[in-house]
Amino acid sequence: MAVAILQARMSSTRLPGKVMKPLAGAPMIERQIERLRRCETLERLAVATSDDRSDDLLAAHVERIGAEVFRGSLADVLDRFVRCAEDLGLEGDVVRLTADCPLADPGVIDAGVRLRQRLGVDYLSNGRRRTYPHGVDMEVFTLDALLAAGREATDPYDREHVTPYLYREGARFSVGHLQQDRDESGLRWTVDTPEDYAFVARVYEALYPKNPAFTSDDVRALPFSHTA
Repeated sequence: MAVAILQARMSSTRLPGKVMKPLAGAPMIERQIERLRRCETLERLAVATSDDRSDDLLAAHVERIGAEVFRGSLADVLDRFVRCAEDLGLEGDVVRLTADCPLADPGVIDAGVRLRQRLGVDYLSNGRRRTYPHGVDMEVFTLDALLAAGREATDPYDREHVTPYLYREGARFSVGHLQQDRDESGLRWTVDTPEDYAFVARVYEALYPKNPAFTSDDVRALPFSHTA
């Protein structure tokens, strides 16, 4: 089993406030949490946001829907993850997710957690040798690896992006990769731009009312999913 830390903030540069934009009548982050709660391997989920005033609304909403919230540094996201893990007493594997992925796939996350444990590597992701669409991203690593990165990483890039210290070439950590047979690395199912948001909103409009637990295969079956 593993715990998930969902990284979220309101001050994204390309689409500010995107995590609270509506999808099927609820904020995007709420819809993503709803999907993550279907994961079989996640025994706990915490949203890690910043202690900046710009994230007050986000933190309040996440608490209102019954999810755990940790608030830490806006710029030093690695420290935010480490303190979240420590303050909440998290144990076991840590899954890093970002709140711009409202089409997150519980099956992919479960597969990644299980594969890391089977391989025994320190870090595993489906994004370093990408075959999945952007927006179905997951990373899983041991708590020991996260704590080591928190102690040792000094490069501002490593502090901001949490995991590069673990997977960089020449690092002392062992790395694994989750891949699928088909190559969908050219697809964008994430939300970074207004165009991305329009696509995801269209997916939710088409699928959510009839089946809130729609899958990646349901998204693939939409006539517009491969033109995003």
